[in-house]
Formats: sequence, structure tokens, C-alpha cells
Amino acid sequence: MKIGLPKEIKEQEYRVAIIPSNVAKLVDAGHEVFVEKGAGAAAGFPDEEYIAAGAEIVESEKACFEKAEMITKVKEILPQEFGLLREDQILFTYIHSANRRPQTDELMKSKCIGIAMEDMMDERGHFILLEPMSRIAGEIGFLTGLFYSQTTQGGAGKSVCGSIGVKPMKVVIFGAGNVGVAAAKLALGLNADVVLMDVDLLKLEDVLANKLPNVRTCYSNKANITREIKDADIVLNCVKWFPGLTLISRDMLDVMQPNSMIVDIDAEPGGAIESSQYTTHGDPVFVEKGIRHIGIPNLPSSVANTASAALSNASIRYIKELADKGWKKACQEDKTIEYGLDFVKGYLTFKDTSESFGIPLTDKEWCYENC
Repeated sequence: MKIGLPKEIKEQEYRVAIIPSNVAKLVDAGHEVFVEKGAGAAAGFPDEEYIAAGAEIVESEKACFEKAEMITKVKEILPQEFGLLREDQILFTYIHSANRRPQTDELMKSKCIGIAMEDMMDERGHFILLEPMSRIAGEIGFLTGLFYSQTTQGGAGKSVCGSIGVKPMKVVIFGAGNVGVAAAKLALGLNADVVLMDVDLLKLEDVLANKLPNVRTCYSNKANITREIKDADIVLNCVKWFPGLTLISRDMLDVMQPNSMIVDIDAEPGGAIESSQYTTHGDPVFVEKGIRHIGIPNLPSSVANTASAALSNASIRYIKELADKGWKKACQEDKTIEYGLDFVKGYLTFKDTSESFGIPLTDKEWCYENC
């Protein structure tokens, strides 16, 4: 199969979907890989390394799309890329279609095969390609919030570990999943006072028993959240938003310490943090009601080398499987890939996006037989 690796065009997105060592695996298996010029340069993977791995460098994104039967990316398709996809072409990336109507319409219009990395789930129920990025997002989210809490960055100017006779920062984290636990582990390592909140008591029990015995846990409800954020220095939201979920409403900002920090790692505007909005690595902070907010949706991009390698190492087996077998056989034989099959030749097969936009949902089995 001919596989295309375009350069990411989203603002300040520096990751690349396949690193050179994994390109070599595809080439050794008989596949052709076309890499857009400079696709991996910002992440520390120059064109020369891709050439040495057996890839062909192409001059433009358009050329990359035209040559490839499968496109693998990191981020969603942006308006500048509309019109590049074609019927039967496989798109393998983080799609996040449930809150992106223009992209959803474009993927259906193109009649491509859209496989969403974020929806791929293994037999344990783990979102296998979200987990590597989730851990990095948790760590970088905490470190970013910490940096922008410094006096020199306009923050409150407290040291995370405190000092002799001075208490450390209080860090409140929503969500005891991979993101939250990664953030909590790092914060505890720096001697912060960490409160981990979740509605799943079994998750909290597991964290205490097997991972972070020094963390303080708390059941997540409005009364407890209101109490815990009153004296928090940094609040991190590590919970994936769904319709109806509000953890901190705008009026709850009034109880927080002036100039304290909220880092919304989920980064959905108006989502679990009602006051949240998208920010960027270049302009990360906005202030509402005296509370500093960060809502960078691609936090792992700030450590693009590590993040690219982690993503590529986790995804290469599925890229190779799709290339070896084609989309239909790969999905039928591997349920993990099938979970990510969200678009099939003009049909939508992902329930959440169907419900979000009122678009008819098509059964995947029907697609196998008729597409």
C-alpha cells in the first residue's frame, strides 16, 4: 500500500504520526511511504532520516495526498485540507468528529474511510492510542500550569514545593484516569499537596492502593468541588467532556483564590469547565473573573519528539495491519481497529457524532457487505 505522511498544519502542532524507524518497518514489509518535505523536522526527525528508512520525500501536502492510498496524521482535517481526500482513501488520525461538524461533512462528502485513533479500544476497554498522549498531556498540562503560575508570567508566584515554614501548592485534579494520574504523580513528586477527584470510587481506591498512596482522594460532586477549589493554586481538568457535564461553572470561579490557575487539559470551550476556551502554546493564558485559564488542545506538541515517538510506537502495528490487509479485512479481523471505524464511503458509523448532529447512523456490518 502507498502510505502518505503529511506535515501537520494546525497552529503550533509539531508532532509527526510516524517516526523514521517505524517507516522502515513499513518499507521492509513491501509498502511505499511518501513523506511531505519537513514533516518531521520540528519533532527532531529530519528528511534525511526518512530517506534512509526508505521513504520518498514529496514537495507538498497535495502531492502527498495524491500519491497515497492511506493518509496517517496526528490532528484532524482542517478546512485548508478539505478537498484533498478522495473515495476509498483511508484516513488514520485523531478525528474527534463529534464536535467538528464541518470536518464531519467533509469526510462524508469525500467518501473516504475515516478511522479515528481516539476511538480505538482494546479487549481491556482501554483506548489504546489515546493512552500514550494522555499521560504526556497530564504531565505537560501540570508543568505548563506551574510555569504560568510564576510571578514572572503574571501568576500568583507560589513555589510548588513550598519552603521551610511555607506550605506547598495545593493542586486539585479532576479525573483518576491516565491523564489525571500522570499529572498527580508528577505533582506529588514535586511535593505538592494533591487532591484527586473522581466519581468512580474504585478508580480512586486503585490509585491509593497501587499507584499513589500519598495522594488525597475525594468524591467528585458540586459541594466537594466547591470546597476543594476554594484554596487551590492549580486546578487541572483531566476528564473528557460529554454533554451535560459541568465541573466548574462560571459562578464557581467566584470562590477561587484570585490569580489561581485552571488548566483544562480536555480543552473543550464551554465544556466541563464552563469558562474554558481554546488557547495556544504561543498565547496560552486568558483571565476570567480574576482566574487564569489555559486551554491548549494539543499539549503534547510541546514535547514533539517524545510525543511523536510514543504515538508512532503505539500505532505502527495498526498502520501496518491496515496496509497489509486493507481497511475492510483489518476491521473485521481486529476489533480494536473496528472501534475506530467512524466513516465509510459517505456513511457515518460513529454513534456520538450521529447524536451530536442528527446525522443518520449506519451499521458497520451493513458497510462491510455493501461498501
